[in-house]
Amino acid sequence: MTATVLVTGGTGTLGRLVVARLRDTGCEVRVLSRRQQDAADGIEFFTGDLATGEGIEPAVDGAGTIVHCAGSSKGDEDKARNLVRAASRARAAHLVYISVVGADRIPIGSRVDGAMFGYFGSKLAAERIVADSGLPFTTLRATQFHELILTVAQQMAKLPLIPAPAGFRVQPIDAADVAARLVELALDTPAGLVPEMGGPRAYRAADLLRGYLRATHRHRPIVPLRLPGKAARAFADGANLALKQAVGHRTWEDFLAKRVGPRV
Repeated sequence: MTATVLVTGGTGTLGRLVVARLRDTGCEVRVLSRRQQDAADGIEFFTGDLATGEGIEPAVDGAGTIVHCAGSSKGDEDKARNLVRAASRARAAHLVYISVVGADRIPIGSRVDGAMFGYFGSKLAAERIVADSGLPFTTLRATQFHELILTVAQQMAKLPLIPAPAGFRVQPIDAADVAARLVELALDTPAGLVPEMGGPRAYRAADLLRGYLRATHRHRPIVPLRLPGKAARAFADGANLALKQAVGHRTWEDFLAKRVGPRV
């Protein structure tokens, strides 16, 4: 019998890669999207909103496995709660969740921490909702995608003077590597919290920005910026890194060469 897998966030950076890989394995693939879309390439689309819970139940009904890729800068715990509620009613056999490295190591102890690093706290809250749901689950933590770093670099490059967080290092990973691992996990038995994964190299924040500037033939002065708070100190101590699980294959330089030009 062909497995039916629902992917939330299936049109996003990670989700669309997960959907394509699942389809290639022969799974029946569903995508939950806020915008109505017609079925295409053997993929069935369901319209729903994880933030409100509207439209989730028809999407999860009959889906044995759910891969939860939908995420945002805040509110992930509410989305996870609504999804878990519907998945529990549908008696889903496996819920796979993508989280972020450092979710359990970056403390959000103040308003300043929350404003700059609240994403990590939201991811940890969502992890706990999934783990406490009673559903068989698998959670994978990954470092930041190249696309996120690129978006930040593009915005920062608009400034005449670019601030770079002092002491911060980032270990960007290719979304395709994470997608491949998620599909492996989705097609396997539930495993709880599995080993995290990171990109092949860790870079100083300033070096990531310099790489982007070189690739786009721009010149901007980069100055170190010391950020306050416990979360920033944890970040500077490497709480966001997975150095022992540097399993990604594509470097920042490789990514830039393909996305913005050959010179890096």
